Amino acid sequence: MKIILKPLVLAALCLPLSAMAHKQWIAPFKTVLNIDQWVTFDAGSSTEPFVRDHNAARLDNLVITAPDGSIVTPENLATGKLRAAFDLQLKQAGTYKVAVVNTGITASWDDNGQTKRWPPRGTAFTPEGFAQEVPKKAKDLKVTQSLGRLETYVTAGKPNDTALKPTGKGLELVQVTGFNDLYTGEPATFQFLLDGKPAADVEVEVIADGTRYRNSVNEIELKTGKDGRFTIEWQQPGLHWLSASVSDKKADKPATERRTSYTGSFEVLSP
Repeated sequence: MKIILKPLVLAALCLPLSAMAHKQWIAPFKTVLNIDQWVTFDAGSSTEPFVRDHNAARLDNLVITAPDGSIVTPENLATGKLRAAFDLQLKQAGTYKVAVVNTGITASWDDNGQTKRWPPRGTAFTPEGFAQEVPKKAKDLKVTQSLGRLETYVTAGKPNDTALKPTGKGLELVQVTGFNDLYTGEPATFQFLLDGKPAADVEVEVIADGTRYRNSVNEIELKTGKDGRFTIEWQQPGLHWLSASVSDKKADKPATERRTSYTGSFEVLSP
């Protein structure tokens, strides 16, 4: 495992623009609870994970899968300027998956030196709109399909994996070590799948909560093996943000490129 220490200011000056994008997250207040207990979640987009300093996350596509595979409705959902929040009562024993899955197609091109984009922010892709609004012979035309997963997991009582079964679409994380069975001093192994198959050589970034109270981000950088697996040595207890993405040419038409990403929040406990 490789740990890179950088001063925050130096990191901001040196990182590429893509790495400086705001980070999305869903943060449960606890991940290991008892049956019938309530748990509150915050969700946002920020300069560093779990720092409430930019925007609330959009939860239009929030889906909570219960331990028996049924869908549960969140309660007390509210959206503020810097964070969204909702509650969940864990009425079943087992593991719940809390996920926001966003998909879409976007186009960009050069129009006399200016970059044009379609569809406009907050507007969904439609084949009819694409045909009417995007010039097919535009300079530097790029049409990209995206599939992004934002997930976290909580368990009431004994864990199970019914809600965690992969869909076979895009980049997905599979537990080898239980998602809600993480402790400092105990290595945890996970596996990335891409369209249901082991995703090799995927770069993984892990950041522990509390960046506001230390002088460096202390991100952990890992890479999956041929079997899609990687192992994390947890350095401290608390929430951790884990993210990875893959770009390829396996896009659905009219897109020619695809970007699929996974971001998850995990709680590490003291043994």
